[in-house]
Amino acid sequence: MARSVTVPPLAELPLIPYLTATGLVDPRAMGQIGVYAICDQGLAVQYIGFSRDIYLSLRQHLVRQPQACYGFKFYPVERPNRTQLEEIRQQWLNELEAIPPGNDTQQGAWENAIDVKTRMSPAMQQEWAGLDEMGQMKYLKDLARQAEQEIFQVLEARHVTELLRFNPKLKENGLLDLK
Repeated sequence: MARSVTVPPLAELPLIPYLTATGLVDPRAMGQIGVYAICDQGLAVQYIGFSRDIYLSLRQHLVRQPQACYGFKFYPVERPNRTQLEEIRQQWLNELEAIPPGNDTQQGAWENAIDVKTRMSPAMQQEWAGLDEMGQMKYLKDLARQAEQEIFQVLEARHVTELLRFNPKLKENGLLDLK
């Protein structure tokens, strides 16, 4: 029989600034398994998720949605199972007046690698389609590098000093995700 755990309401958990004074992702969630909520600059919840390492997930979200990551709350769970984590996330979602965009219309942008193919104009798509396999790979890699630079500029403007490195193998497929 599963133990019933009383989880504090999301509103009762302390809001932690996303970045430390030195520009690093706050390490309090490092190595923690559990459920977390990310808030924007206006303190509105933008996404609620769960992870086997909340800190690593926070880093991924920062590069995927830098304009929406200003604070977070988390609840660590000892010996969790997926059902338990999903139930806690649902409890927190039920507390809110509306479903956060990251759990609704923008879910893919929060949970999936950045796909630079979605940034291609129709003319770029046509140019890419006319290339051979190696040419397509190089084209996507160049687009990924451009997108990477744009992301780093946004993070630099936020004074992020966290060492962030995208997986170079994924760039060949036009994807950006942290290594």
